[in-house]
Amino acid sequence: MTVDDVNRQRLLLDNDVLRTFVAIAETLSFSGAARSVSRTSSAVSMQIKKLEEQLGSALFLRAARTISLTRQGETLLAYARTMLMLSNEAVSRLGYPQLTGVVRLGVPFDISERIFPRILKDLSEAYPGIAIDVVIDTSDQLVKRIDEQQLDLALTCNVGNPSALRGEVIGTEKLVWAGARQGCAFQQYPLPIATHEDGCIWRAAALEQLGRLGQTYRFAYLSQRTAVQCAAVVSDLAVAPLPCSYVTDEMRVLGAEEGFEELGSLDVRLVGKSNATELIGIVADGIRRLLKEATEASPE
Repeated sequence: MTVDDVNRQRLLLDNDVLRTFVAIAETLSFSGAARSVSRTSSAVSMQIKKLEEQLGSALFLRAARTISLTRQGETLLAYARTMLMLSNEAVSRLGYPQLTGVVRLGVPFDISERIFPRILKDLSEAYPGIAIDVVIDTSDQLVKRIDEQQLDLALTCNVGNPSALRGEVIGTEKLVWAGARQGCAFQQYPLPIATHEDGCIWRAAALEQLGRLGQTYRFAYLSQRTAVQCAAVVSDLAVAPLPCSYVTDEMRVLGAEEGFEELGSLDVRLVGKSNATELIGIVADGIRRLLKEATEASPE
């Protein structure tokens, strides 16, 4: 047995590094994982390089535009997920030994697709004794459900006129017009747009601007799933109003040069019922923290 072999037997795996490793394995992207763990891409690469050196095994197969797990990486992934789960559970049990119950949470369509799955997973890991029941609806309907005592907490979205709305602003993101990277859909007449159906604030902001500019348009794609709208944009079949975090390398932001104006900022608000319990307050604090981490890690 060599000295290196002995050192590997004494190796203690760092949860922070394992969390980065799991993020890469789940996103199959170093840049995507960097946003998820709120680190730079170079820092993530250094963490994995050091981990591979410590283990003496390659964990990822790197190609020109793709990565995949090696056999050793797949083995480590199973252990890493278990170790992180046990670590989070231990911290939660010791920090909040009696923390159990159900919190009813409302989330608008766009957040439910985009950043909430990660937040919900992190909340579940941090507070395994709390069950979170989720309702997906428009922001207006979620506030109504709060007033009717059907929900304990709700995340809502708003573009413009923030002083007239309820709740605490816990995140802000730019709303932009997006088109295909090398596309020309924005030059078509009438302008083909991809958006949600009625009730979506992105749609309302976009149509208000187009009406003010006298721009003729047609609804090329109507869907509650933002993934469909993004696919239409990437395929150069339409343009769409999107939060900045949705704009991928296959898209570009359309500005004054293409005849578009800024759409403003998207506010994410946390609305709670008046008689909130300690349990609801703890979940609300977790949402504030996790949403802040998610939006800070998103590209502007």
